[in-house]
Amino acid sequence: MSILQYNGSGIVAMTGKDCVAIASDMRYGIQQQTIATNMHKVFKMGPKLFVGLSGLITDMQTLKQKFDFRLKMYALRENRPMKPKVFANLVSTILYEKRFGPFFCEPIIAGLDEKSGPYISAMDLIGAPALAKDFVVTGTASEELYGVCEAFWKPNMGPDELFETISQALLAAVDRDCLAGWGAIVHVITKDGITTKQLKSRKD
Repeated sequence: MSILQYNGSGIVAMTGKDCVAIASDMRYGIQQQTIATNMHKVFKMGPKLFVGLSGLITDMQTLKQKFDFRLKMYALRENRPMKPKVFANLVSTILYEKRFGPFFCEPIIAGLDEKSGPYISAMDLIGAPALAKDFVVTGTASEELYGVCEAFWKPNMGPDELFETISQALLAAVDRDCLAGWGAIVHVITKDGITTKQLKSRKD
């Protein structure tokens, strides 16, 4: 078993028309043993910017603290919030710095830029970015997520349809992965604000 599969997760980000959504499961487990069902794997990094972290949970917490520190330093120096593309470059740099002894974490960035619109990006554990116009996935449920997202996603979805699509895709995928699931959380980012909803799922 890969160290990236030690805790298990399923995270997906999806774009719509002038909106973007990111969702994750809520399980905290150690291999097949479930410890808790209220683990947040998606974190708010700015007014319209989120990062989802899959992989080893200890490295996830370390990276979250590093991102918080660098964002605060940027805000002090620049006097403005970080844009999604800039934050993605920052994440990539932090991961690549440690490429010879990497953080066992694969992040997803989702944000809404006022000028360029929705932005989503996925990375591997050494920070190589994979940009997409439709959706990005990560975690132990990524193979299942690819399948359902390919089937469900379509261009120019509104916020409500995007919420429904990403929710059904995530729930269908994590039900097929024994290391992810036990509830889910969805954040939908629009130009008017952020909507966060928690979903119930199978707990077996």
